[in-house]
Amino acid sequence: MRYVESPKNLAGSACGLAGLALTFTGVAGAYWPVVVAGLYGAGALIAPPERPAPPDFPDPSAQLEALRADFEALRGYLAEVELPPAASGRLTELTGLLAALLDPGWVAEVLAQDPEGVHTLARTVRQDVPEAVDTFVRTRWWSRLTPGQEPPERHLERQLDLLHEEAGRLASALRETEARRQETHTRYLEDRST
Repeated sequence: MRYVESPKNLAGSACGLAGLALTFTGVAGAYWPVVVAGLYGAGALIAPPERPAPPDFPDPSAQLEALRADFEALRGYLAEVELPPAASGRLTELTGLLAALLDPGWVAEVLAQDPEGVHTLARTVRQDVPEAVDTFVRTRWWSRLTPGQEPPERHLERQLDLLHEEAGRLASALRETEARRQETHTRYLEDRST
């Protein structure tokens, strides 16, 4: 059934019908079956190949919905982990910024237009924060067995600072995008009034 509706069959059928028209006008003569089949074959060969449908990837808003669900799972994990006060404060700042970026509304709409920003946010939520916290918990246990090493809290605090800076750069880029949009609209209105 798929071939019946294909462009090759439709083009071949149209050419085959032209062959039948030639037969009825007397041009094809006794060789009309060869002419009709040949024209059908020629039409099927010159028809464009069937193009496969592109994959149906989720749109950015659906990606953000999945990311919001993953962020809630991350928050549940972080609530169960015991962290030192300085790292806990930095983590609270970071999760607050991530929550603001993922909050449904106009920020999410702007973020959805920036695939690199969505990727950065997804990497932070799904990989970087859980890895930093889990590595700290594991290293803290080992540091109790071998005192005198650099405390794992310093590494965790530095990692959280770096992640906060990255999320801050993303928020700044989104703000700049909106500022450029506003400036562009102002110029448009100025140009329109002249």
